[in-house]
Amino acid sequence: MSHITQRAVHCINPDCQRPYPQPWGNKFCNSCGAPLELLDRYVPLQPLGSGGFAQIYTVWDEKTQTEKVLKVLVEDSPKALELFTQEAAVLSGLHHPGVPRVDAEGYFQIQLFNPKPHQLPCLVMEKINGQTLEEILKKFPQGCPESLVLNWFAQAVQILQELHKRQILHRDIKPSNLMLGSSSPSLTPSQGQAEGDRLVLIDFGGAKQFSASKLRSQSSSTRLFSSGYSPPEQVTGGIVGPSADFYALGRTVIELLTGKYPLELEDQQTGKLRWRTVVNVNPQLADLLDEMVQEDVRSRPANAAIIQKRLAKISQPLPPPGLFAQLRDKIKQASTQVSQRFTLITQAIEQVLANFSQAVTKTVIFIVQTIVKIFRACLATIWAMILSTIGACFGAIAGFILAYRTSLGSQVVELIGSQLNQLVPNAQPVFGADILVFVAAGWGTAWGLTVSGCFGQRRRFLVASLMGIISYGFGWLILQLITPKDSGEGLVAVILVAVSLLTLSLGLRSHHVVYAVFAAFGSAIGYAVLILLNLAPPIFQFTRQLDWPELQLYLTFFGSVGFFISFWLGVSYYLIVPGLRLLGWR
Repeated sequence: MSHITQRAVHCINPDCQRPYPQPWGNKFCNSCGAPLELLDRYVPLQPLGSGGFAQIYTVWDEKTQTEKVLKVLVEDSPKALELFTQEAAVLSGLHHPGVPRVDAEGYFQIQLFNPKPHQLPCLVMEKINGQTLEEILKKFPQGCPESLVLNWFAQAVQILQELHKRQILHRDIKPSNLMLGSSSPSLTPSQGQAEGDRLVLIDFGGAKQFSASKLRSQSSSTRLFSSGYSPPEQVTGGIVGPSADFYALGRTVIELLTGKYPLELEDQQTGKLRWRTVVNVNPQLADLLDEMVQEDVRSRPANAAIIQKRLAKISQPLPPPGLFAQLRDKIKQASTQVSQRFTLITQAIEQVLANFSQAVTKTVIFIVQTIVKIFRACLATIWAMILSTIGACFGAIAGFILAYRTSLGSQVVELIGSQLNQLVPNAQPVFGADILVFVAAGWGTAWGLTVSGCFGQRRRFLVASLMGIISYGFGWLILQLITPKDSGEGLVAVILVAVSLLTLSLGLRSHHVVYAVFAAFGSAIGYAVLILLNLAPPIFQFTRQLDWPELQLYLTFFGSVGFFISFWLGVSYYLIVPGLRLLGWR
């Protein structure tokens, strides 16, 4: 008692601002005024946790000089009060070592006035010192030993037999609601029972009274269930009977044997548990558990007595087998092991085939998608090459006619020459009417590329057209400044300058410098190769006479430039830029 008197007291008012610590011996809380000594007998010591709609405390019973458990209802709802009162009524009427004991005056209500007057329902019950089976299972990740599980199984069936005899369903059997331990450190174990092996069923918040007449009627029950353990009829809110507790107990025992949560063992198609290949147990025990977890209520054991009889046969020692029986058992055991291994191998093969089939399907889809993308890229690039070549040739023809078959050419030469003389006096005129051919070809090339809409461009017709005129006009100026005139260097320089400026104006969405560099140098190299192969002239001279050979030189030059621009833009858009993005250049 000395160690108790030195403890502080805990206020149980859920709305108390400073519930702990309260001095031992105080009758009322210093913060909210709530009673600290309940029924002049129970003194709250410390909280143990919360469960559902209740708060749980350790209390000191002044009358029996023992620690007990106090459950306080903190949720203010009629349904919560109904379940709490039901739990108190069930536990008060039960006197079984597998159920926490409740004294006759263990259920009561205390009056609180802060923050407003209201009643606080309380339930005092026996304190079980020990661990839940859920906590014990954590020490056995591969499953608990079969002998231990059989012992717990038998005790749980005895508890259910007592509950069902009193027409009480627990409705929430699972490892966390089965506790293993002695009632109190001060109590000595009964004869023949080792300390710590007493199984106790706790948490009767979902318990329910039933009768044979109610089971035969079609009235449904409150929808209360625990996922993975409760039977289908309970999950859907249907009629539940004793077999619902057997179903939950069967799944609990399977989890204890395998170490796996029941939902992990369910077949996704049938919903049945595939657990017998996970652990090797007594076949009779496995058959019993499989019957208990059947979906059909009629396929489960009818009552606890049937389960007890079968457990007794499983647990009782067998007489020494004869030679023939030993040989038969060995053959049966060997065949069982072979069957299990064959099942595992079959499942592994099925998984491998499924994975292989899935991989092949993904590979085929990837190849088809890649081929389609390549085909679409080729079509888009060819389309752009055709339109840019046609645009360049059309522009060159139009410029040639304007420069040499109309007066516009001479007017342009005079205008540019006069402006140049004003800026640079005594300068030698280098401008000729052929500038119209260049600017018109630049406009036609830009228009053809923009009309194609390829390479993710924004299709800015006006900007592209103006820059086509400017870039090709600037290229023409570069051509006039290069000597000697009879080499191909001039046209290569024209391509480098004109194509790079034109590409920057196309409205491409990113990596503009990359597109400009590849398009300019690629086009220049391509035209240089044509010159080396004698397929294109290194230079051309312009005259006042419009004849076919001279016009053909224009078309060859500007058409090939448009062709090469589209080709290298396609290479950049579909290969170079994605590769740079893959390397991290965004």
